[in-house]
Amino acid sequence: MIVILNNKCNLSKTEFIKYQEELKTINTEHEVVLCPTYLNINNCQLETIKIGAQNVSCTDNGAYTGEISARDLKDSGVKYTIVGHSERRKYQNESNYDINEKIKRLLENDITPILCIGETEDERNNGLVEYIINKQLSESLRGLLEEKIKKIIIAYEPIWSIGTGLIPDIDDIINVNNFIKKLYPNNQIIYGGSANENNIQNLKSKAIDGYLLGGLSLKPEKIKEFLDQL
Repeated sequence: MIVILNNKCNLSKTEFIKYQEELKTINTEHEVVLCPTYLNINNCQLETIKIGAQNVSCTDNGAYTGEISARDLKDSGVKYTIVGHSERRKYQNESNYDINEKIKRLLENDITPILCIGETEDERNNGLVEYIINKQLSESLRGLLEEKIKKIIIAYEPIWSIGTGLIPDIDDIINVNNFIKKLYPNNQIIYGGSANENNIQNLKSKAIDGYLLGGLSLKPEKIKEFLDQL
């Protein structure tokens, strides 16, 4: 089981150092990956938790002001990187083409991409879940060989659930996971979207390989409770 902690745009350096000390007390058999802000990546000093990033540039190193390349992330010890998060699709207008390029850069540098996919509430209500999921996956993974694709972690995050406290029925999550598994049988599939220590018992299934945590990632004590229930 793998659990990804997405800090998003939170925690100053001072706050992160205190937070990190609390994370060091976590003892679990599950693989935990912390994705802090770019500025906190090099502040990470965790032996039992792997380091990830929240984003990466589509480009290699060069004259790209403000960008951070996969090569730079690798040099900082990053093992995983989130791509395609709905917040970046919405606020930075990232396309599946952009995400495809980011995945390629990460794989070239032996960093595991965590590809986020998911539908809006309107898309769900209109019966478009499988269409949207298939489109996001096929376009984001275009041009990649199977041996590369199977290295990618697919994170199903229904957009209407992120940060709202609303979660799909476990049967709905399993149905989406099974749909993805038919398309990409060799990939790990994890769930994200308002998962926490209070609802994890309703979200557990052998069909789910792990979880992507947002708001909960900022609360070490709650993370412990969550991991203890897996």
